[in-house]
Amino acid sequence: MNSKDHYNKCIQTMYGLKRFGIKLGLSTIKSMMHALGNPQDNFSCIHVAGTNGKGSIASSIASILKESNYRVGLYTSPHLVRFNERIRINNQPVSNKNIVEAYEALKNVSTGKREPTFFEYSTAMALYEFGKQKVDWAVIETGMGGRLDATNIINPALTIISNISLEHRMYLGNTIKQIAGEKGGIIKNNIPVVTGAGQKSAISTLKDIARKKSAPFYRLGDEFKVRRNKNESFNYFGIENTWRDLRTGLRGNHQIDNAGLVLAACELLNKNKTESSLMSMQRGLEKNRWPGRLDIVSENPLIILDGAHNIIATRRLVNYLSKNLAGRNITLTAKDKPGAVA
Repeated sequence: MNSKDHYNKCIQTMYGLKRFGIKLGLSTIKSMMHALGNPQDNFSCIHVAGTNGKGSIASSIASILKESNYRVGLYTSPHLVRFNERIRINNQPVSNKNIVEAYEALKNVSTGKREPTFFEYSTAMALYEFGKQKVDWAVIETGMGGRLDATNIINPALTIISNISLEHRMYLGNTIKQIAGEKGGIIKNNIPVVTGAGQKSAISTLKDIARKKSAPFYRLGDEFKVRRNKNESFNYFGIENTWRDLRTGLRGNHQIDNAGLVLAACELLNKNKTESSLMSMQRGLEKNRWPGRLDIVSENPLIILDGAHNIIATRRLVNYLSKNLAGRNITLTAKDKPGAVA
């Protein structure tokens, strides 16, 4: 069997795990990582949860840390084209060879009382690969919720909860308060948490979790703010710093709020964990690209790809089109089901 066939067989076998569906809980992933020697304990982590913006925030932080000369792992989901996109080192998807080696390393490990799901297996592969590649930092995006998400096995230096809205009600609850409680499950004892949550019930729920865990709590609009400028730049009024005329490489007015969360995270990390200069932050924000999010793939004709998968994301897409393409005829082509697997 050649290397390409071996890779394809591994991927097909993993996709076969979808038959086990979604199973929230940490016992299986703990068994898997224990069998591997808990590689997730050998590098520093940042954990990102929330309803929208997780990928944009995670990729921006990874970009800034790379510009700060750290070796950075990034784990996100779903992928757009190839599975390898989920596991990145310094913004580059890992090779087919790395995927096969990670798969083989996990193939025969103990998984406890049940077979792992696709997402559990993917998460274990990412953490294994980050350990093998000796990253300094790994930015880890949750798959669903937080408290019982497979990624919640890590011990982060910082947690970020982008925002809260109604989603995955079968698994996370039927109210903003319940969903905030699930996403707030990534908050750890004495570890700072940054959030852009806006609803009163979400804020009170997250604050209560943070208080019980003695976790310093920082919210966009309270402890730090952003202000948009007419030239599409923005000013950041932070926890301890004020930075002006910043830009993000990601399109959409909402990306400035995401950038505010990223900069607050950088401020907190710089206190005793990292050394990211203002120039590194500027370069990291401006260089970051996140495919499939208001992604212009052709200028003539103008073609924009956007994975607006829920109400908030759809509203943001409408706002962008209304502001930037006013008066133009727009053809919308939608796909019922995403091609990638969450």
